[in-house]
Amino acid sequence: MDNLTPFPCTSCGKCCRRVNLSEHTAYLDRGDGVCRHFNDDTNLCLIYDERPLICQVENYYKKHLAEHIAWDDFVRLNLQICEKL
Repeated sequence: MDNLTPFPCTSCGKCCRRVNLSEHTAYLDRGDGVCRHFNDDTNLCLIYDERPLICQVENYYKKHLAEHIAWDDFVRLNLQICEKL
């Protein structure tokens, strides 16, 4: 589990523009559904190195989900969600 294939994030920012849709990320909402740490001009996180655990896909998975779902299945489900956003 320590050597997970990195999550194939494309830095599109879709998840950062919809933080209001999850109880786990709603506290990051700047008032319009967008994360308060999201840079609209670059599509990047302003606090990337210090971002919350929920935003650290691999680390969040290891801490909260590894016992419940295989990494490949988790990635597949998340990619489906990304497409719907």
